[in-house]
Amino acid sequence: MRARNLIATFVSAAMVIPIGPAQAGIRQAQVVSANPSGRTPHVLDGIVNALALVGDTVVVGGEFSLVRNVGSTTELRRPNLFAFDLRTGRIDPGFAPRMDGPVFALASGAGGTVYAGGAFTRGLVRLDLADGAPVRSFTGATYGGEVSSLVRRGDQLYVGGDFTQIARATRPALARLNATTGAVDPTFTVTPGGGETKITAMAASHDRLVVDGSFTTLDGLPRPQLGVIDLTTGKVADWRTDAYAPECLAVFPSYVRGLDLSPDGSYFVVVTTGGPAPRTRKLCDTAARFETYAKGEGIRPTWVNHTGGDSLYSVAVTGAAVYVGGHQRWLDNPYGSDTAGQGAVSRPGIGAIHPSTGKALDWNPTRARGIGVKAFLPVKNGLLVGSDTTRLGGEYHARVGLFPMP
Repeated sequence: MRARNLIATFVSAAMVIPIGPAQAGIRQAQVVSANPSGRTPHVLDGIVNALALVGDTVVVGGEFSLVRNVGSTTELRRPNLFAFDLRTGRIDPGFAPRMDGPVFALASGAGGTVYAGGAFTRGLVRLDLADGAPVRSFTGATYGGEVSSLVRRGDQLYVGGDFTQIARATRPALARLNATTGAVDPTFTVTPGGGETKITAMAASHDRLVVDGSFTTLDGLPRPQLGVIDLTTGKVADWRTDAYAPECLAVFPSYVRGLDLSPDGSYFVVVTTGGPAPRTRKLCDTAARFETYAKGEGIRPTWVNHTGGDSLYSVAVTGAAVYVGGHQRWLDNPYGSDTAGQGAVSRPGIGAIHPSTGKALDWNPTRARGIGVKAFLPVKNGLLVGSDTTRLGGEYHARVGLFPMP
């Protein structure tokens, strides 16, 4: 972006929709193909914010109204939520819930169900994939704000956002529910605080929950924008970094966005917006790796990859690669300030980073940049991508695409 448009663009980006959830689990032995599959359906307007896989059904959430099967001219009305078959790419004709507001987060449920969170009536619902009807025994509605992140771990559902109440219990921004009934778990009371409190993204392993967002404390302990919760105790872990304490541009009082855990849960990667900060230790417009089981104060990232002034919104860690998406033009760009600095590599809209070295991999399918990638979902046969643009890998793939395994 040109310098005269910098502030206007950053203000616009600051108001865009937050990122969907992530959960450790899918390990891939190699980097996916740069040639997208030709089977995925098209989302004809708006933006895709979240993806979930239930069996062989992909559920897609966002802020849109119309979808279409590949090879068809028939437009199907699907306000903010629809599903398609991962194997064939065909849109599910029976799953057509009428969501009256944007969907920001999805999580797979047991028994052919999916959880959806966002800024619609009730804020959080569990839906039957057979017909899109709400599961009425699930009572986890939110009040006073929206849901921006969901993670299911067995019979527990973690919910993050900027709500003040959930299931009629006071739980600012973060709660753990019974995944079947929606009842609040009274034994989990970790409370974010400071500023306009909001959980932006979460990821879970068998014993850790990593959260980021607009907060400065967790249970009163200093945790600027990022923290780790020990799920064996339900308490904030002895893990603290001040890496996100420094300010970026003033229009980004909070600048962390997506995060994802490695398949074995040993490390996680956080992506950010914030504005260019060349030749500094600030983590504005970066992807950064942290070790999950590090302990103590002053934890620093293992590596940092800078875009040089463009936002990253979503990340997926598969073992073979760390996939990042936003409206970036470059990676490996610590010396750039809205420019390609020394060593920068072109990675428009989407890219992949080596998990150990933190350097960009050769994988470079390209994507029309727009606002950016808002959702990744690694699956056994590839990597699903959700965004707001229609060109992926040099081909027409409107807002949803799949990079298959080679």
